[in-house]
Amino acid sequence: MLYHLLFPLHVYYPVFNVFRYITFRAIYAAVTSLAITLFLGPWFIQKIKDLQFGQVVRDDGPRSHLKKTGTPSMGGILINFAIVVSSFLWADVANLYVWVCMMILIGFGATGFYDDWLKIRHKSSKGLSGRWKLVIQGILVCLCAFILIKSGHWDTRLSVPFFKNLRPDLRLFYIFFAFLVVAGSSNAVNLTDGLDGLATGPFVISAAVYTLFCYLAGHSGLAHYLQIPYVPGVGELSVFCGAMVGAGLGFLWYNSYPAEIFMGDVGSLSIGGLLGIVAVLSKQEILLAIVGGVFVAEAVSVAVQVGYFKATKGRRIFRMAPLHHHFEMLGWPEPKVIVRFWIISVLLGLLAISTLKLR
Repeated sequence: MLYHLLFPLHVYYPVFNVFRYITFRAIYAAVTSLAITLFLGPWFIQKIKDLQFGQVVRDDGPRSHLKKTGTPSMGGILINFAIVVSSFLWADVANLYVWVCMMILIGFGATGFYDDWLKIRHKSSKGLSGRWKLVIQGILVCLCAFILIKSGHWDTRLSVPFFKNLRPDLRLFYIFFAFLVVAGSSNAVNLTDGLDGLATGPFVISAAVYTLFCYLAGHSGLAHYLQIPYVPGVGELSVFCGAMVGAGLGFLWYNSYPAEIFMGDVGSLSIGGLLGIVAVLSKQEILLAIVGGVFVAEAVSVAVQVGYFKATKGRRIFRMAPLHHHFEMLGWPEPKVIVRFWIISVLLGLLAISTLKLR
């Protein structure tokens, strides 16, 4: 919005020429969303307390988590609000990719909100069934695919990290693949959101990495030089990713150990879906498995645990799944698990950036 309002003034006042630069707007999108979450945080936490929207802790988890029962939840509403407002202010709202991301953010967020509301209403850790979540996510991804196909912004080829000339074309299967990326990322972040700030830290790191990749993919000269897919217009998502980084950092101020508020499914499902759709739009889908390796490990640990438990009639590989609970059961203090997962996420982010030259 500010881009359309203020950039035309550069004809009369050259200082407004800065609004043409994606890097400038990405930085201030991050600053704006950070300021929104920091400023509104205390009021929002108190409002959630007044509404008695407290966390419902699963009774089969670590016993130490029972003390978190009643901690304000649904903090994802604040994250999503900050991202939407900041993106509307600083991004080019005429850009189709921005609206596709908005659709995923709002749609996945609404699904998570309903899931959280069911848990709070019934005082149970079981909300909306996983099957219905996948159905809704599938509908939203297909709707986004239809919009992109009709507008001519649809590319069914993949970019494989470390290989500059390997771009397999999935054709019609790409819609299903895109669904796996977006829904898989959404639910993986949801599984990771089990400790104070555990999901928020890797989310910020992943969003920062994709801020860079979206900028490079949208810049013709840099994309060709680095031999990554050039996607006209996707550079505007750097501004959107900047808003994601700022909102995540601001929320982490209140979500870090000991957490004053949890993001809930309204937050984890939406920000995970955002990472997935940004990866798809920037043609860096497979890269998400690297930069979001912490999320992948958490999801895989659950799948392996469930599969092994059923196959061996009651035996387990991990002491408890998802993976972060396994380390808790080994005696690691919660803050140590969180910080070590953050460190791993930073290393994975650096590995993902290194793929730009290791080709």
